[in-house]
Amino acid sequence: MTSHVPSAPALVVFILFFAMTILLGSTVSWWRGRGRSRAAQPDAHGSEDWGLGGRQFGTWVTWFLVGGDFYTAYTVIAVPALVYATGAFGFFALPYTIIVYPFVFLVMPILWQIAHDGRHATAADIVRARFGSRALELAIAASGLIAVMPYIALQLIGIRTVIEALGLPGEIPLIVAFLSLAAYTWLGGLHAPALTAFIKDIMIYIAVLAAVTVIPLHLGGYGAMFATAAQHLPHPPEGHALMPGQSVPYATLALSSALAAFLYPHTLTGVLAARSADTIRKNAVMLPAYTLLLGLIAMLGLMAHAAGVVTTNTSSIVPNLFLAIFPDWFTGFCFAAIAVGALVPAAVMAIGAANLVTSNISPGLRNNVRASRLVALVVKLGALACVLFLNAHFAIDLQLLGGLWILQTFPALVLGITKLRFSAAAMLTGWAVGTLYGTYVCFHDGLKPTHMLSIGGMHQLVSTGLLALLVNIGTVVIVSLLVPGRSRKGATAA
Repeated sequence: MTSHVPSAPALVVFILFFAMTILLGSTVSWWRGRGRSRAAQPDAHGSEDWGLGGRQFGTWVTWFLVGGDFYTAYTVIAVPALVYATGAFGFFALPYTIIVYPFVFLVMPILWQIAHDGRHATAADIVRARFGSRALELAIAASGLIAVMPYIALQLIGIRTVIEALGLPGEIPLIVAFLSLAAYTWLGGLHAPALTAFIKDIMIYIAVLAAVTVIPLHLGGYGAMFATAAQHLPHPPEGHALMPGQSVPYATLALSSALAAFLYPHTLTGVLAARSADTIRKNAVMLPAYTLLLGLIAMLGLMAHAAGVVTTNTSSIVPNLFLAIFPDWFTGFCFAAIAVGALVPAAVMAIGAANLVTSNISPGLRNNVRASRLVALVVKLGALACVLFLNAHFAIDLQLLGGLWILQTFPALVLGITKLRFSAAAMLTGWAVGTLYGTYVCFHDGLKPTHMLSIGGMHQLVSTGLLALLVNIGTVVIVSLLVPGRSRKGATAA
């Protein structure tokens, strides 16, 4: 494919929309009329307002905010890149979003009620209230903090990718991505992504609907597009969509991703910021609309093959496709949509991580807005280090690495709200064993999200995160049988 350098109109349109989003988010406190009165408020109210939006988001704001958390550069950059490289296997992200919605409908309102009644701000707060264990609280908080860094790194990669496509050289794109995210989060708090999530979703819908309409027409229709893409991808056996050996990793990655999705600090922050449990249930019913968008976005990886996009940097697939097909001014708009689509959720991720530090790891900083802002900045620096030093083959591997770690909070957080009685010691031991096992296997395999499991002469790739979770739960059960114990008396149960 002939290299295409975007013109000045593309750069101008990109700067206009991207800068407008940052400006709106950064000045949201003033826009809401609280800039001056904030100083007169007790700092506890200011901290909860910055980190949880005052717990007052209604159905529509929550829908855009949670959807903004859930559909990120992972969706727009990483999923099409995986589809470009592997074909149908990259569509594992679709079933996982369907699996997760019943989980949200059933579990998240319970967690919201527990958090609301106890004024909890994080998953670690809920676990502490349930088990009465400071050590387990720290473990859950540490998992959330570490898991979110590679996920923020993926967002930085998304912003950097489109800025690189605009022609900026060297490390300038990464610096711009980091500084824009830092300013956006520092000044606006959770109200910034809540407000600009509307803009972000509208922009992405426009870009994607234009892409799935215009690009196939340009390439001779969907039939011609699929036929051309098939020439560049592995051919599965007749009657099968997946290559031999891909079915189990496809299914296990979908399941592990679904279980992890709403355990992350940022998705849970969006849930806890809702006005009521009923708001969450309504969102669980409405969120499948985003899955339609995800399926359309995933097909961009196939369109790139049909358009003749050839590159070794899979993260650049979508920007290169837009450069090849769209006029420069609309390319700039699409790049801004991708960048904003990474900026909004990355801000919520950093805020969710800051809540963990100030509420759980260092509770002396609780209700301190300045400390929360500084912690969010440090978390973004950690994400920057992930970009620089974690050599993931695909950008999506960064999200799956975070998923491995956050999955280890599932037993304490989700099983902990059931009537089953497990001790804090069992939960802490399971968390430690699952985290250490999963981390070792993942890095031993070169940051790949699947591990070759050999049982009785059978060899099969399985999600590393799911394996680690099974090890975790197995350890919890064994320790509970060997050392019987009960969770703290009086804790809330489902």
